[in-house]
Amino acid sequence: MKVLIAEDDALTRNGLAEVLRSEGYGVVVAEDGQSALEMFESESPDLVCLDIMMPEVNGYDVCRRMRATRPAIPIVFISAKSEETDKVVGLELGADDFIVKPFGVKEVVARIRAVARRCHAPPANAAPGPFVMGDLEVSPAELRARRGGETYELSPRDVSILVLFHQSRGQVLDRGTIFNKCWGDDYMPNSRSLDQHISQLRKRIEADPKDPQLIRTVHGAGYRYDG
Repeated sequence: MKVLIAEDDALTRNGLAEVLRSEGYGVVVAEDGQSALEMFESESPDLVCLDIMMPEVNGYDVCRRMRATRPAIPIVFISAKSEETDKVVGLELGADDFIVKPFGVKEVVARIRAVARRCHAPPANAAPGPFVMGDLEVSPAELRARRGGETYELSPRDVSILVLFHQSRGQVLDRGTIFNKCWGDDYMPNSRSLDQHISQLRKRIEADPKDPQLIRTVHGAGYRYDG
């Protein structure tokens, strides 16, 4: 999924882009409203994060013009304007959510994920169907996994990792293979970041993260799912 971030504050723009990339989203950025409209046309994003107070064209007008050409595009306003009237205007323009700055990283990722899940019904060939790993049922199109009555939220990268292990059951996957398949060839490999991501994923999906049964460590080699 590709996300367009339109935000004139470089710190916010770059920080949000880094967080979303780490979660497995494709990201394109724009620093003003006019650039956002041009990127929208050229990049065809799947979801848009819009600041309101931007140079050239404000976020409200950007939203109107985007909606005029693609009525179903998911749009999330991210703004320091916190008055109720500002939120009402944004939502009446068709925005799918309104996040007020300053925001927590986990909050904004969770809310973008929720909007994407509500607004996108992927075609059958866009994602694998549900599958089972041990006692865990994974639903890639929903970005969710379930065990018993518990539901676990997943990022696109989490899903990519689980799909890879499920399709490679019994095989030891080295870090280079996991990076290439789940991060992409243009990502600079970093064993620490991969190990941290696996550790965080285990905390969500393993019945006992201290004794993982789904994604096992093969010391000196990588990771394996035994099936």
